[in-house]
Amino acid sequence: MNKGKKSILQKGKGKTRKQAKLEYLYEKESQYFAQIAESIKDIAINELKELGAYGLKPVFRGIWFKASKKDFYRINYFARLVSRILAPLVSFECHDKDDLYKAVRKIRWEEFLTPKNTFSVVANVSESQITHSNFAGLRVKDAIADYFRDRTNKRPSVDSKDPYVIINLHLHKDLATLSIDASGGPLHKRGYREESVSAPMQETVAASIITLSGWDGKVPLYDPMCGSGTILCEALMKYCRIPAQVFRTRFGFERLPDFDENLWRKIKNNSLENLRKIEKGMIAGSDISGHSVNAVKTNIMGLHFGSEITIELKDFQDIESMGNSVIVTNPPYGIRMGKDKNLNKFYQSFGLFLKNKCRKSTAFVYFGEPRYIKKVLLSPSWKRPLKIGGLDGKLVKYELY
Repeated sequence: MNKGKKSILQKGKGKTRKQAKLEYLYEKESQYFAQIAESIKDIAINELKELGAYGLKPVFRGIWFKASKKDFYRINYFARLVSRILAPLVSFECHDKDDLYKAVRKIRWEEFLTPKNTFSVVANVSESQITHSNFAGLRVKDAIADYFRDRTNKRPSVDSKDPYVIINLHLHKDLATLSIDASGGPLHKRGYREESVSAPMQETVAASIITLSGWDGKVPLYDPMCGSGTILCEALMKYCRIPAQVFRTRFGFERLPDFDENLWRKIKNNSLENLRKIEKGMIAGSDISGHSVNAVKTNIMGLHFGSEITIELKDFQDIESMGNSVIVTNPPYGIRMGKDKNLNKFYQSFGLFLKNKCRKSTAFVYFGEPRYIKKVLLSPSWKRPLKIGGLDGKLVKYELY
């Protein structure tokens, strides 16, 4: 607890938190909530278990799970498929605006921020007597601001872009849960994307594709239309055990009153010791666009072992052969192709490339517009919907004998 928080607390009841033995829901039950897209919940369950989570309970748009403090920190740091992690503070019945306001005022907000800090509120309301999320969020903001005004005659400011702490309200069937965003913002924002192209793939989409491909580094992985390199970056990070949030400078769980700085430091240090090297050329990619090639080189060189990744300026049709490999790609579509392009012809050419030049390989192709699947003229082993990051696409597997 920093000096500012402690001084405000002592001006109140004159007790430290330890003396009062105060606990929030996440402390009592070691339970947290992971927000996850519905279409990848099955593979996210496996990821959470591998990172130490237990007692998993899938619900709509996420998974409740339990974890030790150490694994809770690690999940925030390493999870590649999760959108964000919430640490619940309290749950209560909420039938109207006054119920909400009074319950929020009961939280000891000096344990999370001071009037000099900023905060934001994310609210989601469904099937409740309070019907508007924005109104509920505003009520929470007012309660927090009034809490500090009454005690210090000062109010913390709201900052929706870069707040010191993010408070989450979930209100469903008149049952409210108030949480702290332990991630401190969406986890798909990895921080390695310094250069971009039009319609870049969201990082959690690419991570899901790599996971579903089952690629384990035993054969080369190649992306013949790599764009800004999101698929390649996610493949590199997964194989080399690079934490998904290695570039994140702060997390929401650092605002929790029981934050253990020494434990967090050990986790970060251990992650660096556990990195795994990759052989030169085991991950490679190419693109017909010079802008894309420059972008992916910039992005991937910022990662550990990025220098081992081979990137070329090349049309996929000029590749001589790509046998005994795993091909993972997201072909351009719609606005990324331009209005003057014949998409039907493009996908037919791509199908011929897979058939004739990629024998004894396996391809995993993400179609942002699924109607083009039939234009490839190959028989898929399976097709799987992937609805993530505002996209309603499909991942298709091709066995290329």
